[in-house]
Amino acid sequence: MPDASRGPMPDDGELVRRAVLGDAHVDRAAAAATEFSAPWQEHVTAHAWGAVWTRPGLDRRTRCLVTIALLASQHASAELAMHVRAAIGQGVTPTEIREVLLHTAVYAGAPAANTAFATAQRVLDELGLEEAS
Repeated sequence: MPDASRGPMPDDGELVRRAVLGDAHVDRAAAAATEFSAPWQEHVTAHAWGAVWTRPGLDRRTRCLVTIALLASQHASAELAMHVRAAIGQGVTPTEIREVLLHTAVYAGAPAANTAFATAQRVLDELGLEEAS
């Protein structure tokens, strides 16, 4: 992990983004960037991945779980699917994802959790992780 005591460095965001989301995802996002959208990709990489995900206060597994809860509460299914995959890659279990979604239902509502459960189930099925561990 980059040394957060020195502040984010230009490449920190891309390194963390690749470590969490995978090279294939980051490469696809970069290849799809246009003159219009490239500044957005740079912003997300520098600020979300470089300035926030590199901070020492939470480990990556915890950040993955918090992100899942926040995306579920916003009905952000496409982003949620991407972060469920990322969470599994960071060692988060299907059981932990289920528990975060149940917890989210209490605070964000049943409709948000219902959509999130369907999205997470689809991703877990795609990954061959049908049973909660």
